[in-house]
Amino acid sequence: MTVKALDINALRAQFPILDQQVNGKPLVYLDNGATTQKPVAVLDALQNYYRGVNSNVHRGAHYLSDEATGQFEGARQTVADFLNASREEILWTKGTTESINIVAQCVARERLQPGDEVLIGTSEHHANIVPWQQACEATGATLKVIPLRDDCSLNLDAFEQLLSEKTKIFAIGHASNALGTLNPVKDMVARAKAVGAITLIDGAQAVAHFPVDVQDLDVDFYAFSGHKLFGPTGIGVLYGRRALLEAMPPYQTGGEMIEVVTFEKSTWNQLPYKFEAGTPNIAGAIGLGAAINWLNTQDRPALEAHENALLARATEKAEAFDGLKIIGTAANKVSVLSFLLEGGHPADVGMLLDKQGVAVRTGHHCTMPLMDSLGIPGTVRASFSIYNTLDEVDRLFEALEKVKTFL
Repeated sequence: MTVKALDINALRAQFPILDQQVNGKPLVYLDNGATTQKPVAVLDALQNYYRGVNSNVHRGAHYLSDEATGQFEGARQTVADFLNASREEILWTKGTTESINIVAQCVARERLQPGDEVLIGTSEHHANIVPWQQACEATGATLKVIPLRDDCSLNLDAFEQLLSEKTKIFAIGHASNALGTLNPVKDMVARAKAVGAITLIDGAQAVAHFPVDVQDLDVDFYAFSGHKLFGPTGIGVLYGRRALLEAMPPYQTGGEMIEVVTFEKSTWNQLPYKFEAGTPNIAGAIGLGAAINWLNTQDRPALEAHENALLARATEKAEAFDGLKIIGTAANKVSVLSFLLEGGHPADVGMLLDKQGVAVRTGHHCTMPLMDSLGIPGTVRASFSIYNTLDEVDRLFEALEKVKTFL
C-alpha cells in the first residue's frame, strides 16, 4: 500500500501552542507520552460549549440542556465507533487510572478469593499495578508479574508458564509509557481468556498511535485517557463488555446513576449511566469527541508512517551518539525513545535540554517497579507525536551534544 506524504506544516498549523519560544528557542515538544497538544478543532469545541451551550445534561426541560445532552451523547457514540463498540459499553471516567480502578473495585473485589491470581507485566504504569495490589490485599488473591527479556519486551514463555486456572484477572498495557514497547495484546488476551481470566488492556499509550478495535482484540475491558489523544484533561473512557457491566455493582452512588430511590432501597439506572454518578465532565466529553472526529479526518496510515520515521531517525542517532544508552530496544515500539546519558542524571539532562527549548520527561515515569528491575533510577524520555518533525529530532541530538559539555 502506498502511503501519501504528510503535509507536516499544515498539520502543525492546527496546533497553535507549538508556535512559541521557550528560553529564547523555538519549542520542541517531545513530552507527548505525558500529554498531547490540542488542535484548534478541540479548543473551539470547548469554547463553543461554554460560550453557547453550557447546561447540565439529561432531564433538562429546555433548549440548552437538550443541546448539551445531544453533544454529550454524540461524543459517546463517537468513542463507541472509534473503538468498534456499542454506546452502552462506553463509560465516561476521569482517565485511565479511574477506569482501571473501576474494574479493580467492581469486578476484582467481587470475584477474587484466596488462591486466585492477578497477572500483569513488569513494565506497567502504576495505575495498572496499585489497584490490583489493593484488590489482592482485600481478597487474599496473589499478584503475579510477567518478567522482561533483555530488550525490555515481555517474556512470553514466562507468561505462558504463569497463566493457569488460578489466573482470574489479566491486565496489560497495550504499549509501555516508559519504553514504548508494544505488547502482543491480542494473542495474550486470547490465551488469558482460554484459562477463564477476565481481561483488561491499558490503552493510554496506544490510541493516539494506531486504530484500536475492541471486537478484534476480544478484550473484556479497554481503558484510555482523552488528554493523550489530543483531547482535554480530566476525561477518560472505560469500554466494558456489556454482560460484565450488567453484572458489576456500581462504582459510586448518588445522582444520575439511580433509577428509583426510596428511604428503604435504591435501584440502578441502565447502562452506561449506572456507572456515572454525579454531574459528568460534559465539556471534556465533548472535547474528546471533537478530538476523535478531528483525528478521523486525518490520513492515519500517513500519520503512523510519519511517527515510525521519527522513531527510526531518533534511534539511528541515539545508537551513534557517544555515551548514550537506549533503554528498551524491543523490535515493536510506539514512538518513544527512553535513554540515559553517561555522566548525567536524567533530571539534570532534562533541565539542560529545557534551556535549549527541548521539552522531554525525566524520572521513573510512574513505573518504579520497572526501573527497579532494570537497576536504574529513571530515564530521559523523548516521546514523539504526529506533529513532530525530523528537524526536531535533529534538534534534540544537537541539544544533547551541548548537554554533554556541561556534564
